[in-house]
Amino acid sequence: MHVSFNLGDDLDAAVRSAAGLAGLADPAALIPEIRTADPRHGDFQANGVLGYAKARRLNPRAVAEQLVAALDPALAAQYEVGVAGPGFINFRLRPAALLGWLRAFDSAEHLRAGAATAHAGQTWVVDYSSPNTAKQMHVGHLRSAVIGEAICRLLEFMGARVVRDNHLGDWGTQFGKLIYGYKRWLNPAALQADPIEELERLYKLGHEATPDGSPELDEARQELVKLQNGDPENVALWQTFSSVSQAAFQQIYDRLGIRFDHHLGESFYNDKVDRVYRELEETGLAQVSEGALVVFHPEHPRFKSQPFLIRKADGASNYASTDLATALYRAQHFKADGIVVVTDFRQADHFEQLFLTVRKWFAAKGYPVPELHHVTFGAVTGEDGKALKTRSGDVIRLKALLDEAEERAFAIVSEKNPDLPEAERRAIARAVGVGAVQYADLSQNRSSNYVFSWDKMLALDGNTAPYLLYAVARIHSIFRRGGVAPGDPGSEAEATPPETAAELSLARKLVKFPDAIRLAGETLRPHYLGLYLFELAGEYSAFNNADKVLVDDPPVRARRLLLCARTLLLLETGLGLLGLRTLKRM
Repeated sequence: MHVSFNLGDDLDAAVRSAAGLAGLADPAALIPEIRTADPRHGDFQANGVLGYAKARRLNPRAVAEQLVAALDPALAAQYEVGVAGPGFINFRLRPAALLGWLRAFDSAEHLRAGAATAHAGQTWVVDYSSPNTAKQMHVGHLRSAVIGEAICRLLEFMGARVVRDNHLGDWGTQFGKLIYGYKRWLNPAALQADPIEELERLYKLGHEATPDGSPELDEARQELVKLQNGDPENVALWQTFSSVSQAAFQQIYDRLGIRFDHHLGESFYNDKVDRVYRELEETGLAQVSEGALVVFHPEHPRFKSQPFLIRKADGASNYASTDLATALYRAQHFKADGIVVVTDFRQADHFEQLFLTVRKWFAAKGYPVPELHHVTFGAVTGEDGKALKTRSGDVIRLKALLDEAEERAFAIVSEKNPDLPEAERRAIARAVGVGAVQYADLSQNRSSNYVFSWDKMLALDGNTAPYLLYAVARIHSIFRRGGVAPGDPGSEAEATPPETAAELSLARKLVKFPDAIRLAGETLRPHYLGLYLFELAGEYSAFNNADKVLVDDPPVRARRLLLCARTLLLLETGLGLLGLRTLKRM
């Protein structure tokens, strides 16, 4: 028998069908959507009867009862159905139906196959991280990297082909100053030992030596012009800056479990902006204003008098030029059905104007218009509410932050498990420390600022990575004690439907995993998945405290091992989608 991944979808279809069979006019208006119910009333609720009946001056409870009477009798084998209050229809899954779902979705492959209908056959380009070359990654780069990676994994899980693009800041005026500094003050030994550190030092020296209006600034500008005109020496230097920067970035990405398919920086689009100018002028969208090329959006309340500048008066390109060329390349080269750009909230106006322009431009030219999403996020602050900085006032480097996370986690692991070999404690500390930093970010609604607190993020209680990773390790320990592998079919063969209150509560939470995936994926907000995993770990803890798993009665033992195995599967799958590595021991 086929079991749907998202039970609410099947239920929605069954209720709509019943509305038609019951002879209710316009059945589509009757049930807006089956939604997850308050657990006290059931697993799902259809609440559209009230609005439907009120609009037609009907008795809502009578309409609800009419609808229930027309439901397919097979539904009664799956659900207890009841009408509550003035006309709410509640559906509670029967224990056998819960067991059916848990048996059907018994592996990561089956979960992925169930979820993959949402974006099946689609291509999505996700643009995230995007640091500037020749500069250290700092704490401000953390959110884009971890949120972007989680979104990629969610979209892939939901069936999309995802193209990960690191849109590097690898072009522009800063390179004139860097080349100027490089040619005067390079320390070859320092470049060999820590290239990014040395390039940052040289840029600072170059910047300080070229104040506005100085002859030195003119020299730095000439270095940039030479680079832009293809001077072999300056191009070779720029290529060196790019390659050593990417190698340094990759060390950070490896620690965060991030990989990219492409590193198409701003420089890649240099030869593609002329087409943008030409097509926007041809379609009448762009016009020259005070020497610059701009696009107006008079219908937009905020942008009526704020033109979108796409070429400066001196003929130079800018972020808008390259971002428009980037959108066209992604739509046409990758054939993107959706494009997601992950940056902080301060760029919201830029991307709103950019996407308005792209939609009009593509429509005017007859190009397919992909879904366009600007995923914004708030700032990371210290406990004083100010930007997170070192004691000396410098921005905290991301490498130093991850190092400290691992050292703090190592101290905690060593205190709790001093008998473990040091290599194992170090491995645990890597997963827990980096995971704590990632999850502290992902467990927050990305639109909000969040306070960075070592004590909170490394706590073994509350909605933290250590709490969730410990829940995973704890379940593994039960299987070790039982002498079976998680999900072993033989250990689950005799499982009967859940019976006790704790078993039923845990099973009901497990079948809501698809809701969490859909909500997180459709809104591009990973914290919804994090919240679900935290609640699931809490349900598991209550079950484990109430019901002993390794009992002698074979059917009871089998069903409790099955519940443990599915909890483990969903926790490990969900944490993997958020980019965390899980552990078998802690």
